[in-house]
Amino acid sequence: MMGKVLIIVGVLLILAGLFITYGGHSWLGKLPGDFNIERKNFRLYFPLATSVLLSVIISILLYLYQKFSR
Repeated sequence: MMGKVLIIVGVLLILAGLFITYGGHSWLGKLPGDFNIERKNFRLYFPLATSVLLSVIISILLYLYQKFSR
């Protein structure tokens, strides 16, 4: 059971990586709420909105997986 989950997660990560690399324009990381501060000798990028969005999506997927795997 756990092996199947790891295989599915791995395939999803590979597909997501291919989509981000070759998918053209990506909105991921450029959402309102992603902070980008640039100063003379300092650069800070904090993707707050992207992190929250990915967390919600992953939580929903895990909930659905748990609900339908029983």
